[in-house]
Amino acid sequence: MVKIFVTSKISDSALNILKSVGEVEVWEKEETLNGQALLDKIQDHDAVLTMVNNFITDDILQNAPKLKVIGNCGVGYNNIDIASAEKHGVIVTNTPDVLNDATADLTWALILGIARRIVEADKFVREGKFTGWLPHLFIGNLVYGKKLGIIGLGRIGTAVCERAKGFNMDVYYYNRNRLPIEKEQALNATYADLDRLLRECDYITIHAPLNEESHHLIGRDELNLMKQDAYLINTSRGPLVDEQALYEHLKAGKIAGAALDVYEHEPKIVEGLLELDNVILLPHIGSATLETRAQMAELAAKNIANVLTGKEPITPVTKGWRK
Repeated sequence: MVKIFVTSKISDSALNILKSVGEVEVWEKEETLNGQALLDKIQDHDAVLTMVNNFITDDILQNAPKLKVIGNCGVGYNNIDIASAEKHGVIVTNTPDVLNDATADLTWALILGIARRIVEADKFVREGKFTGWLPHLFIGNLVYGKKLGIIGLGRIGTAVCERAKGFNMDVYYYNRNRLPIEKEQALNATYADLDRLLRECDYITIHAPLNEESHHLIGRDELNLMKQDAYLINTSRGPLVDEQALYEHLKAGKIAGAALDVYEHEPKIVEGLLELDNVILLPHIGSATLETRAQMAELAAKNIANVLTGKEPITPVTKGWRK
């Protein structure tokens, strides 16, 4: 009997897909499985459905000889040693596209939240400090008509860009490869190199993939280019930003604020960041809607089911299956 392990509770719809092709075991506890504990669970399994906080290392892959497929429930897959998976003939899949809108919505929630100081103001009211309207109480900044810089105009970046039309923003984007002119015109987006985007934009949001080249894409030098009244938003990958440098810039008031859903050393957060008022900190909830999480789990399950029944995976990331 084919054995499938699921590292976290998922929707019944996704579970039913897996149960149609094998025997399924689900980790029901809240603690995240990693290291030897994870290996103990999957070493005799044919497939595993993982979350982005489960790290599938070379050591695990070496000691799980029956493993045929890893269905990662997330767009990113830097939690999996892809080179090792390919070496051991294990197919790795991810879940792109289904979380574009949810993450774009959250990005806009963060843009508006940090600009209008929503979290600070909410805390102020809850602490019983609100005694009436005052002319300078929680003065923030406009979003409408400002300049938006998008770093990475892929699927999620494009969804963010489309939402900017309602705010009449001038949109600039930076990509490793420039888009065709027709797409730029359709999105009303202007290509700019990274330095120009950082210097000119009021709101800068990151939607780039994480790799060796993009690690600390926004570091101390890049932060120094930003305007003092500009904001940085990151719902992509934590290590794209030098978090220590960001903390120092926020503390010194060199930029107006930041809003983060991901962290460089997640779940750890750089010391001091929690004490600052000019930053919003969320617990990695970019895709956290009922509809999106269900669709992600279903896609991961379908990928696993396809591989285990001899069909092509839908969204593979390992070589030999990349479309």
